[in-house]
Amino acid sequence: MAGFSSYEIKPLSDVAEKHLLKGVNLYLVGMMGAGKTTIGRILAKRLKYRFFDTDAMIEQLAGKSVSEIFAESGEEEFRQIETKVLSELSAYTRLAIATGGGIVLQRQNWSYLHHGIVVWLDVPIEQLYLRLKGNTTRPLLQTPDLRQKLQTLLEQRQHLYAQADVRVKINGGAPPNYVASRVLEEIDKTIKPGDRRSPS
Repeated sequence: MAGFSSYEIKPLSDVAEKHLLKGVNLYLVGMMGAGKTTIGRILAKRLKYRFFDTDAMIEQLAGKSVSEIFAESGEEEFRQIETKVLSELSAYTRLAIATGGGIVLQRQNWSYLHHGIVVWLDVPIEQLYLRLKGNTTRPLLQTPDLRQKLQTLLEQRQHLYAQADVRVKINGGAPPNYVASRVLEEIDKTIKPGDRRSPS
């Protein structure tokens, strides 16, 4: 793909066979538009994990879209369902999970996130803006000044995202497969043999 020639995408065997996760769940956190779902799917395939998206599970559980939940019941109700979904997922192993951007706001959620490895996909505000402008499906982004809203949300959440086990700073032009490789490499640098979390 044009423009991606400077990114080295390693063969799957180079990154998937040596990782130290050993079945421990992988939780992707970060702002809306950070690519958590896209990267999560790639990681799941490489690791032979199952992939779940908490927002999609919330919609399935509630029988309505995230926008409808916000409109009809408010953010608090959404967050309660989100915590329920996360608690259920944390009981399993070998999962790659893309979480909602605000999942880090609830203290209780961290007790579930810490069952696995938490990865922060850190994407610049300008790149998030370019990805999300014109999006009508995300209730928190229905604002005349999207860039400022994103900045405000990041300022509120940044110290929480920073509690992740692994932080991967992403250049806006990086292709998803390259980002997925970076995630696995950073996990390998962070987790020490014998020091990993138990998948039980």
